[in-house]
Amino acid sequence: MNLKQKRMNKFLKNLSVGVVGGMIPLGAFLFMQNDNKENGKLTEYKNTTLPNQVNTTPVHFSNATTAVIGEDFTVASENSLNSVVHVTTKVKMTSVQRDPYLELFFGPGAGRQQERYGEGSGSGVIVSEDGYIVTNNHVIDGANEIQVTLNDNRTYSAKIVGTDPNTDLAVLKIEAKTLRPIQIGNSDNIRVGEWVLAVGNPFNLTSTVTAGIVSAKGRNINIIASEGKSKAPVESFIQTDAAVNPGNSGGALVNTRGELIGINTAIASRTGSYAGYSFAVPSKLVQKVMIDLIDYGMVQRGYLGVQIAEVNQDLKDKEELYGLDGVYVADVIEDSGAEKAKIKKGEVILKVGSKAVNSPAELQEEIAKRRPGDKVQLTIRKKDGAEEIKEVLLRNSDGNTKLKSKAEIEKYSALGATFSELSNKEKKELNISNGVKISALNAGKLKALGLDVGYIISKVNNTVITSVEQLTAILNKENGGVLLEVVTPSGVKDYVGFGL
Repeated sequence: MNLKQKRMNKFLKNLSVGVVGGMIPLGAFLFMQNDNKENGKLTEYKNTTLPNQVNTTPVHFSNATTAVIGEDFTVASENSLNSVVHVTTKVKMTSVQRDPYLELFFGPGAGRQQERYGEGSGSGVIVSEDGYIVTNNHVIDGANEIQVTLNDNRTYSAKIVGTDPNTDLAVLKIEAKTLRPIQIGNSDNIRVGEWVLAVGNPFNLTSTVTAGIVSAKGRNINIIASEGKSKAPVESFIQTDAAVNPGNSGGALVNTRGELIGINTAIASRTGSYAGYSFAVPSKLVQKVMIDLIDYGMVQRGYLGVQIAEVNQDLKDKEELYGLDGVYVADVIEDSGAEKAKIKKGEVILKVGSKAVNSPAELQEEIAKRRPGDKVQLTIRKKDGAEEIKEVLLRNSDGNTKLKSKAEIEKYSALGATFSELSNKEKKELNISNGVKISALNAGKLKALGLDVGYIISKVNNTVITSVEQLTAILNKENGGVLLEVVTPSGVKDYVGFGL
């Protein structure tokens, strides 16, 4: 046998081994496939549309689990992108450099103004064709100039219609027509695990969409309370894992139909950037606050008149409660709606209307959707375990059921602040004889000067202030330089000057 024949035989031998080796797994695969077909364990791909999902194709396996592939968010994106805007702000901070010469005429603390500027940005959501926009209060807080840029790059100057620090919401207005408002959905109907999209302008990157799921509902993270700008914060956030970063604040959280179910407000982060979870104000609460701000210029908030606590194992054992559900009534405020409805300390609120409430945040959210004068039915579990339905007439912070008009609000407001009279007790504690207190503070001149809720204005240009009407009349009429004598909540006297 020559060398050529030896090489040929070796090649044929290797080829036969390869063919046999390849047929073994092929035969095993065909046998297993035939066996699975006979037992009905192999299911074909099926095109199926699931509730609240778009163009979803599930794959069914023999163990009855489902894998979802091909989730399509294009419809939701198209339905929401043109309704979300970019909000940019300019903030002018004014301080006074003391001037001995001016102090001769205006008293201690008088001086010359110094100004510095800063910029900020966020997002907003168009809610009407004629230019009303919802955003976060912290996006426009203290702003002297606000600009809104639409998705088609048109830019408008915006004015503040009203703000609500209690929910960190605000309403803006631009002079535009035939805008594309977002469709507002019902946040009560969303479920944990449902797909959602966050639409906004993170890092000044306009028209950005991210996706995630609803991770939790009724979440309280104490972020509004920690800012110290709210007397009665309402936090019952929708928690999601959709990526939200600085600039997304005030933007839209939408479902897979592109309906607004929340206003993105905060992120859980130690760095200031997205770290896994974000939080949105539910659309049902947004809608109520928005309508109040547009119609009245302020939120008409109803109060139960109770102090509440979460029901946990320690409280259950200590108070010998019958379960871990509901919200515990820690105290009842005198002359409140709750007291008049004969709700007692130690009872547990189980439902507001037909909706179960199992945390203080959920209870606060349900009450915050209502106004003074509204009647609400509460399901109460008494100390003996019996359940009873009690009807409560909600009241405002003044203890009555009256809604405040814009004229009344303007009568007690000036330069972005709302004022209230001092009680004799407050005057005695601070050792002062006159002045009025800042009871609420929105974006405006006084906020830019660094004044805050609780500050007392005792003089304006050496005129002693004795009533709210006197102060607002002076501030709304004055058009020159103004020097305020103020007293801080701790009793320290100071002077602030500015121009109008």
